[in-house]
Amino acid sequence: MKRIGILGGTFDPVHLGHLIIAENTAEQVHLDEVMFIPSKTPPLKNINNISEPVHRLNMLKLAVRGNPGFVINDIEINSEGSEPDYTVNTLLKLREQYINEQVKFYLIIGMDQLINLDKWKDPGKLFLLSEVVVINRPGYLVTQVENEYSRQTIMVPVPNIDISSTDIRYRVSENRSIKYLVTPEVENYIYEHKLYKQD
Repeated sequence: MKRIGILGGTFDPVHLGHLIIAENTAEQVHLDEVMFIPSKTPPLKNINNISEPVHRLNMLKLAVRGNPGFVINDIEINSEGSEPDYTVNTLLKLREQYINEQVKFYLIIGMDQLINLDKWKDPGKLFLLSEVVVINRPGYLVTQVENEYSRQTIMVPVPNIDISSTDIRYRVSENRSIKYLVTPEVENYIYEHKLYKQD
């Protein structure tokens, strides 16, 4: 049975922290591949400040190029309608996509997302459609997030990676370096397309 990790996000931009999390999780949970799914309309974020989907998708393609264990699925970006990209709906669509294959999905989320899982659409259903893997992020104690869902998850420790897309966008707007925060290809793409520059 193929084991596929699901890593969703806005990826605005994708950074080395995302790649390290994906690689670490694949190694520790023995995944055959990690699927990056960029969202079009994330449910719990302000979408007014998010870059065009085409840019986020292109940056992802550049970031994962050369790693056969990383794939991209544009299932959310190409979804029709204005409904937010609820994870439970995405998992249902993925099951349809892979209906003829023996696969097991592993939804990868952060500790901060586990804490707020009760705000997600049909959170209990996530555990029926996938194994839920929680990245043990710095600053969170497992005892802080004990809830009805935490006992059903697989906890994966990752190195302390203090990189955020928000900080990268801010640094670009301030003309500060983002070297070693994103891949060189993503860095070039950001500058070439003048992303995150204030109008």
